[in-house]
Amino acid sequence: MKLLGTVPAGTMKSSAVHFQPGDVLYGRLRPYLNKVYRPDFEGLCSAEFIVFPKTEGVDSRYLQYFLNSSTFVSFASHLNTGDRPRVDFDQLAPYEFPLAPLEQQKRIVVEIEKQFSRLDEAVANLKRVKANLKRYKAAVLKAAVEGRLVETEAEIARREGRSYETGEQLLQRILETRRSQWQGKRKYKEPTAPVTTDLPGLPEGWVWATVDQLFMSLRNGLSKKPEDSGPGIPILRISAVRPLELDITDKRFYRPLPSEHVEEYELKLRDVLFVRYNGTKDLVGACALVNEVSGVVLYPDKLIRGRVVCDLLISPSYLVLAANVGKSREHVDVLIKTTAGQQGIAGGEIKKMPLPLPPIEEQHRIVAEVDRRLSLLRGTEAQVDANLQRAGRFRQSILSKAFSA
Repeated sequence: MKLLGTVPAGTMKSSAVHFQPGDVLYGRLRPYLNKVYRPDFEGLCSAEFIVFPKTEGVDSRYLQYFLNSSTFVSFASHLNTGDRPRVDFDQLAPYEFPLAPLEQQKRIVVEIEKQFSRLDEAVANLKRVKANLKRYKAAVLKAAVEGRLVETEAEIARREGRSYETGEQLLQRILETRRSQWQGKRKYKEPTAPVTTDLPGLPEGWVWATVDQLFMSLRNGLSKKPEDSGPGIPILRISAVRPLELDITDKRFYRPLPSEHVEEYELKLRDVLFVRYNGTKDLVGACALVNEVSGVVLYPDKLIRGRVVCDLLISPSYLVLAANVGKSREHVDVLIKTTAGQQGIAGGEIKKMPLPLPPIEEQHRIVAEVDRRLSLLRGTEAQVDANLQRAGRFRQSILSKAFSA
């Protein structure tokens, strides 16, 4: 029922239909989208609209609300099929229009708008709550990677009068382990260290590291196009990975060639998946943890799989959290390139991503506290979404009652 925009009449290249203030415009294409508008100005619209002119004895607001009712939308939506169903007036004309006396139409419209006004206020409040929850989540994650969410290991050690392994000492152990576990055919190459010139200071006991230092390997997935249906080996879609979230059920099917070995592309628990290419910039570089896998599941070329050096020294859950926010995320944002309409980042740039590394015990405490808070947040979000859906149903209930005999 809202007008999203207008253009000068002279820019229209197709045939146009003239309308007057108070006419009702009905969108012919995909009637299930319920596009109905009552303009308060004179103008032209494309032939993709049916114009119901203002008629004596019919309150155009009454007609507008009727065309928005679920019974009429259902009728119009079943007239045609295909990807771009389109209706015309002759198809709609046989539908019986419940025409009440004009004064009663006006009373019905007044009651509908009174109820809608209350409902709109409730929906606006729910949307504000949802926006606040989004801001709260961002604040929790920001505090987590800045050492402000839980008591630091340095603070606890000082209070308990003991020593502790700092992030810098931990990083040295990680690098030693990485070197000792190297099994590549080439000579071992020291990982890229962080460039800290423009990075902020960290809490006591923390240190800056890079993805390259903390991961044993990063590997692109399989490049051959998968199929939408079986047979084949399940392989994730790119859309399966979102910041901090992995939908292991969002998959297609890969049919390997007889000579092809895909074992190296099988996902394992605690693997980390980065998005290498995506049509949406905000998703490029986003990463998620594989925390469940049933049977063999592969991953495609537009994702990068990472495996940490040793999950006794590094919490993959913490690294995923840190990589999606703060300076780590900013590192990705400035390095994204656009190629053939796709936004992407090179694996070499992901390797350089700076990550704030706290002591291992502190990593675990941070993850536990983030999980606790986000679990409460998800519960609240679910309630808000349920109430928004309920509001949508109530809106149709109002119209249904208004036009029932």
